[in-house]
Amino acid sequence: MTAKVLMVQGTASSVGKSLLVAALCRLLARRGYRVAPFKAQNMALNSAVTPDGLEIGRSTAVQAEAAGVEPAVEMNPILIKPEAGSRAQVVLLGRPAGALPSQEYAHRLPTLWGAVTSSLDKLRAVYDVVVIEGAGSPAEINLRDGDIVNMRVALYAQAPVLLVGDIDRGGVFASLVGTLALLEPEERALVQGFVINRFRGDVALLEPGLRTLQDLTGVPVLGVVPYLHGLRIAEEDAVALERPITTGDGPLDIAVVHLPHISNFDDFDLLGAEPAVRLRYVGEAAALARPDLLILPGTKATMADLSFLRATGLAERILALARAGTPILGICGGYQMLGRRIQDPDRVESAEAEVAGLNLLPVQTRFLGEKRTRQVRARTATSDGPFASLGQEVVSGYEIHMGVTESAGTPLFRVQAKGEEEHPDGCLGAGGQIAGTYLHGLFESTSARRALLEWLAGRRGVQLQVASTLSRQAEYDRLADCVEEHIDVAAVWRLAGLETR
Repeated sequence: MTAKVLMVQGTASSVGKSLLVAALCRLLARRGYRVAPFKAQNMALNSAVTPDGLEIGRSTAVQAEAAGVEPAVEMNPILIKPEAGSRAQVVLLGRPAGALPSQEYAHRLPTLWGAVTSSLDKLRAVYDVVVIEGAGSPAEINLRDGDIVNMRVALYAQAPVLLVGDIDRGGVFASLVGTLALLEPEERALVQGFVINRFRGDVALLEPGLRTLQDLTGVPVLGVVPYLHGLRIAEEDAVALERPITTGDGPLDIAVVHLPHISNFDDFDLLGAEPAVRLRYVGEAAALARPDLLILPGTKATMADLSFLRATGLAERILALARAGTPILGICGGYQMLGRRIQDPDRVESAEAEVAGLNLLPVQTRFLGEKRTRQVRARTATSDGPFASLGQEVVSGYEIHMGVTESAGTPLFRVQAKGEEEHPDGCLGAGGQIAGTYLHGLFESTSARRALLEWLAGRRGVQLQVASTLSRQAEYDRLADCVEEHIDVAAVWRLAGLETR
């Protein structure tokens, strides 16, 4: 069996390619197709772990979840994770393959093509349909020779291409026409439809432009997708946080420190959607104020981001909040920062052999060359602190980290990966006010969110109602319903050679 293929490319980064692929995967799965997403190369700090412990881009894992299939490394064979300075970690077929300066990685691109084609071929052998996502823009003419993710993939697979433009950022017609004009003739021939994304207003106002666009290019506009407010689907990367972000207006104020190399910040999407919560991303000490909970999130560059905290005055402010009794939760790299020291004798992450942590937890971390990536199940290990009310209830999560942390304190959780013995994770500080864990995905659990928020509400002396029906699955359906309403999906299926079901 050779799967049908359809490709989504964009006029730029962050125009909505990832979400459109997720929506198409969901719609195809609803019609009974076994569908898989594919992105040859992803550059992002938001990542996920497959059931077999391999690392792929978070957006691709989201698309697999929307399709109702398990994520697999073949869906995203190459993941680039920017580090401090101009270096980036190369994750090849789910495993770290070294950290390189950006200019050296560019030279390696042609040699990685084999991983791209073999992965795509494997997917096409077992699925009915593969929906392929490009990266950035296919019209970056300075990068054409090293392309392994846009038109080279489309040509290899002979995939019809939908070209997406974001009208919310302006200049959408020029972006679509200009992108098409910069493609080679054989590439241009694969572009079979335009999609205009994030439109606010009456689509009738666009009609003259849509007709002119089709007259100029000969390519039909297959849909105009409206701006969807409050969509709780994991973003591809921290570009989504370039503007100050605050969600909700509930009585509980939760501040997440916006680190320069913040990763997996989708950990907090559903937490921010709770009606009891006002969630803020804060990158300046003056804006931190006095939250009910301060979260230090994950980061790809723990030592560099710890230096950022000190240079900006955030570290001093965090310590002052801790002394004043503000609860603080560190996740992954944020957990490492809360410890006494971070050691990097082999210079895995930085040029420093050792740096002092914030000394809020009795732990110390040592970086090793091997990355730990695995899905785990966890239960609370203490009758104190923010997750005590979970009792023996088991929640799911995943780990992605380079360091090994030794703790002299009370563990926060007991975790177990498939085929392994249960072991302690994290640390709860004296008094239960400061906590850290390696668990990502913790707040996907309604029970974990409820435990945390009820604990915070109890400290404040307020009562709250926790929404228990929030789920990613409902958001995938909301996205798919919107796309189905505003895009000519029958035409899209015909382009891919699919029967209308």
